[in-house]
Amino acid sequence: MRIGELADQAGVSVRSLRYYEQQGLLDSTRTPGGQRIYEEGAVERVQLIQQLYAAGLPSHAIVDLLPCVSTGMVTGSMYDKIRHERDAIDQRIRELAAARDKLDGVIEHVLRVGIHHDGQ
Repeated sequence: MRIGELADQAGVSVRSLRYYEQQGLLDSTRTPGGQRIYEEGAVERVQLIQQLYAAGLPSHAIVDLLPCVSTGMVTGSMYDKIRHERDAIDQRIRELAAARDKLDGVIEHVLRVGIHHDGQ
């Protein structure tokens, strides 16, 4: 599929796809006219890259982890990196849950005492 199709199907910009290629996260072949062509699983790969970025992983960590996803083969050091990144995500989840719980407390308080309107 061509770059515009992949961008549409994966829900990302063409610019993002070019960046992913520059970072070594995504591969394409070129037509004789120089247009990028992506393989069948590119949509799923781009979505995974997006999820990993959203989880806070830097591109260099994603580059290290993607071969595990593609091949299913994992070395001991790759496994350690995967576990480390998962642990870091778990920590961020705990921190976000704590922040949400504090906001819930503020919301409960506001509902008990009422909302004060500006200018009144």
